[in-house]
Amino acid sequence: MRQIINHFTDDDLYKLSMCCAVIDNFPRAMVKYTFVDRNDTVYPEGFADELNRQIEALESVTVTQEELDFMKRKCYYIPNWFYPYMKGFRFSKEWVKAWQDEEGKLHLEIEGYWANTILLEVKLLAIISELYYIMTGQTGKLDYKSYYDKTYHKAERLLEAGCVYSDFGTRRRASFEAEDVVVKAMVDCYNSKKWEGKFVGTSNVYLAMKYDVTPVGTMAHEFICAIAAMFGPQMANHEAMNAWRHTFRGALGTYLYDSFGWHLFSLNFSEDFANLFKGLRIDSGDNYEQLQKIVEKYKSLGIDPLTKQVIFSNALDTDRAIEIHHYAKNYCQPSFGIGTHFTNDFDQVTPMNIVIKLIAAKITESWDFYNDTCKISEDKGKHTGKPEVIKRYMETIHFKE
Repeated sequence: MRQIINHFTDDDLYKLSMCCAVIDNFPRAMVKYTFVDRNDTVYPEGFADELNRQIEALESVTVTQEELDFMKRKCYYIPNWFYPYMKGFRFSKEWVKAWQDEEGKLHLEIEGYWANTILLEVKLLAIISELYYIMTGQTGKLDYKSYYDKTYHKAERLLEAGCVYSDFGTRRRASFEAEDVVVKAMVDCYNSKKWEGKFVGTSNVYLAMKYDVTPVGTMAHEFICAIAAMFGPQMANHEAMNAWRHTFRGALGTYLYDSFGWHLFSLNFSEDFANLFKGLRIDSGDNYEQLQKIVEKYKSLGIDPLTKQVIFSNALDTDRAIEIHHYAKNYCQPSFGIGTHFTNDFDQVTPMNIVIKLIAAKITESWDFYNDTCKISEDKGKHTGKPEVIKRYMETIHFKE
């Protein structure tokens, strides 16, 4: 079996930016993650064995000088001390346990220092997704020529509508080649003429380098969830925003607010944070309802919401993004991060619905216990974590479905 991940920066930018913030603020923190397949997929026999071989192959993946030079040029906000860390970084198969049960279901457990294991999630999900199609014989069905044309048409529609958007699709892509085709089609379309909209770039740092576009991304829920495990959920957003400010000094200023619901976040989102952060990202709940909550919050702080960016990234497709754009442009500066719809929208295969979520953390290895954490989504039924932990957190923060 060929090696699926061959480039260190074949990863989403937000994993690297979070890694930098973790080292800067929580250098001794340790974490645990688990794998969740929302479709309850039965994987082919021997899948976990091949996955373990792919994980071991990650130990040979190191960053190149070309990748470092590109990030130094494009990612001005990353402090220079982070690049020698990247150069010396090595993955270890010891951080991951993967196996199948008697029914063929896949299980993964990850444990280690947060600064190390944080760089596994996107790569592992991309491996699992591509490996599944290879081992089930579906890879041969992927017609990349027609996919280029299909993607080019999506780009035309988004750009004509005035949408500002990015590719967020590494985690659940059908293959590396699929995302490569997507970014090429998006770049070709955007460069073909002047448009009302804008293709901003891609979350995938390697493909951003290949096509000389902007790598896009800030943070994921795990940053806030780990802090909640270490300090408690009530002030997790406050501590996370402070930590982000400490590392990036106002850059990368789009905050992902929904780890524990809008209400708790809004209590932590004081005027200084509202002025510091360029905007917010909506990743769960009803897009229109969430937008109105954001607008009202900014107004209550005396801030014109039209001066703020709102990024929409909740299960978007082309039609939905255009529809939201026409509505949201009257209230804010909307932009869109679109994932699976870009990188796994083949007629012949069904996208996987897989995630890796942080479930526990401790602030230092000297602690002899972890604290559990979870994610409480604005989408009912999409909370992630142990049921008893979710229940405890919801009671703690007075969360109402």
